[in-house]
Amino acid sequence: MSDRAPANFQSPFEVETPEGAEGWQRLYPYYACFSEDRRAFEDEKFWFHDSMHYPEPMYPFDLLMPENTWLILNQNTTKVFVVPTALGLDHRVVNGYVYVSPTMITDPDEIARRAAYFNPRAGHYFENWDEIYENWVAKANDCRQRLTRITFEPLPDVEPDEVVTQARELTSGFHLARSYNELLENVQEMAYLHFEMLGLGYGAYMTFRELCQRAFPGISDQNVAKMVAGIDILMFRPDDELRKLARLGVELGLVDQLARGDTPEAVLSAVAQAPRGDEWIAALETAKEPWFWFSTGAGLTHGDRAWIDDLRTPFGALKTYVEKLVRGDEIDRPLEGVQAERDRITSEYRALLGSDDDRAAFDGLVALARTVYPFVENHNFYAEHQHYSLFWNKVRELGAVFAAHGFLDDKEDVFLLQRHEVHPALADLITGWATETPDRRAYWQREVADRKRIMEALRRWSPPPALGKVPDSITEPFTVMLWGITEETVDRWRNAGGDDSGVLQGIGAAPGVAEGPARVIFSAAELEDVEDGEILVCPITAPSWAPVFSRIKAAVSDIGGIMAHAAIVSREYGLPAVVGTGFGTKRIRTGQRLRVDGAAGTVEILEDDTGA
Repeated sequence: MSDRAPANFQSPFEVETPEGAEGWQRLYPYYACFSEDRRAFEDEKFWFHDSMHYPEPMYPFDLLMPENTWLILNQNTTKVFVVPTALGLDHRVVNGYVYVSPTMITDPDEIARRAAYFNPRAGHYFENWDEIYENWVAKANDCRQRLTRITFEPLPDVEPDEVVTQARELTSGFHLARSYNELLENVQEMAYLHFEMLGLGYGAYMTFRELCQRAFPGISDQNVAKMVAGIDILMFRPDDELRKLARLGVELGLVDQLARGDTPEAVLSAVAQAPRGDEWIAALETAKEPWFWFSTGAGLTHGDRAWIDDLRTPFGALKTYVEKLVRGDEIDRPLEGVQAERDRITSEYRALLGSDDDRAAFDGLVALARTVYPFVENHNFYAEHQHYSLFWNKVRELGAVFAAHGFLDDKEDVFLLQRHEVHPALADLITGWATETPDRRAYWQREVADRKRIMEALRRWSPPPALGKVPDSITEPFTVMLWGITEETVDRWRNAGGDDSGVLQGIGAAPGVAEGPARVIFSAAELEDVEDGEILVCPITAPSWAPVFSRIKAAVSDIGGIMAHAAIVSREYGLPAVVGTGFGTKRIRTGQRLRVDGAAGTVEILEDDTGA
């Protein structure tokens, strides 16, 4: 970093509270905020905004998700597997936004001490990966099944007769409180499952990457990633189900109904009235469980609704697929081509190795990386999508109980309470129900109203991409591979987006060159605006955006590394992609003509067709 300026980012202790957001700290647990108690430690660290998972200010209840990461990822790193070189990721909240800081170990003696624990423990998982993964799936499905059985209902005016005639000592109030405890335990259990094998999965890939970098100096991360591409994973299954439904719709003569571009409700009504429409609707209902439990965002906040809650995203993709089929276009992913390219690249690099030992080591790590790769992606479907989407709906059921009893105006207001605060609120509600004397609901009504004011002010604030000390180097694997934060990224952040040359530099995530008009979007609600042949520009994509990749020519994102979802999907669809540009959505406007070079990692603004 010899050419880098010496200045650091702003200290987290110097960040000012936005006007109108005074008192924001009380929305979050005391330990999640920067404090004078830890200032000597916190002020020496590098912190980056986790806009990949949490682009908006956090609702108080939603903070349980980054807290689960903070606890469970780190304890797996430090206490279970004892990773030699890392202590995990610290989390803090600044003006409602989540900031993350990796902690690395560099002392050789400490690394060696920890390796004595790590090597046999990780080795046991790698040697028994398929069996452990099979059991993991069973445990994940069981955890979700138990979640479906958790219910929340308003308390009755009087307990039913059965409480007396069957001598039930436990009342509705007890069951309501217990259900909430079970809900929190259940979602944390899924978080434990989420992280059980994830660090090892990434670790195996990183080990393979390191071998390739030693054996083939100058090899690109793209080529390393290509050697594990073309593996069928669950994250593509919802999109595959939409293609099947599109084909069935064409076969059943439902083109006019499915391609009408109307609301999902209107489309379903038209299909229901058409001959053989009932067959298509039956197929749709079959596909919904589990494949429509697919979040339109990262799935880690309550605002990330699933397809099953809002059919606009899948029905928009369905319309596109039907239209393509009518035109005679191919709608399948080019899986065979991706697999052929994977095998070609793997064979060519293997041929460069000079000894049987080197080839054996290469073969072993290629096989291990391909073995663990499905979990690295599939866990996302079981946890963030299938489980967490249902979890957020269960919290809404609880919110409806508060609303029914007059504690909250709307069920969605429950997300303005910290999960810890729900316990005393429930105690207040149940006690008031039991005594039939005034409760303190007015406290929460005032507090929720004030928190809405604070949240609006926090949304108007623009969080800086990083805070604290500029690191001498960035080597922590997740930070580089998942978030795409490198020394070059930090330089771009410090230069506030770089020059005005019309060229943005990012990370080349999927090769190829494409030209076309830009379509800048910020949420799944805008996917319906994306037209054929456009270049998608966004902060970060979500897995459920995969169908839009059949319409676009290339993808550009503000954040993300070689293993970010935009990168993985682009490689599987054979589309050029540049991730981690930092300022793509700020520098590019819809309609501007772009040239995306996925190998070089550049995005060039060729001309302005916006009329600006």
